[in-house]
Amino acid sequence: MNIAILISGRGSNMKSILQAIQGGEIEGVKDVIVVSNRSTAPGLEIARKEFGVKTLIVLPEENGQMYDKKLMTELQRNEIFEHNSLICLAGFMRILKPEFIKAYKNKIVNIHPSLLPSFKGLHAQKQALLAGVKITGCTVHLVDVGIDTGPILLQECVPVHDNDTIESLSARILIEEHKIYVKALKLLSANKFLLKGNRMVQI
Repeated sequence: MNIAILISGRGSNMKSILQAIQGGEIEGVKDVIVVSNRSTAPGLEIARKEFGVKTLIVLPEENGQMYDKKLMTELQRNEIFEHNSLICLAGFMRILKPEFIKAYKNKIVNIHPSLLPSFKGLHAQKQALLAGVKITGCTVHLVDVGIDTGPILLQECVPVHDNDTIESLSARILIEEHKIYVKALKLLSANKFLLKGNRMVQI
């Protein structure tokens, strides 16, 4: 199995995934590549210098219409295909088009800082605080053509404290993100999930 990790920024979830791969926690990984849509993403240097992983920068065009085709071309040049790979979104700040998602059906994984289906989209931690919930968390899910609507792989709860800020809540959620993203990839690589309708069942 090959893995492509797509980032736009610091790549903290990317780093936890690369550590797990390097430590042999995720089975059967042959090759890894990190791709960013931003040339200044700090995660690129971390991937190269700390882990010796190949990195690519795929910048959007001025109008952005052809980005997904450009990205797919670069992925395929690096042996990232639907039949042999997983694509891990780790703070990748672009919405992938349906054609791209269909080309990699059920092979794109994302992490979201809420207990989906609650608080979809951007600023999920802020949404949770504004809603006054006492528990939020994070979700690893497969990507489909909706926004944060794909089949859920794993979730972890995080309590919301009365004195929480967006920053403090985000930091606690991020700790759990690192854990469950790696756990989900371990289960996927070992074929421990079965898709039944829109539900992912552990087997």
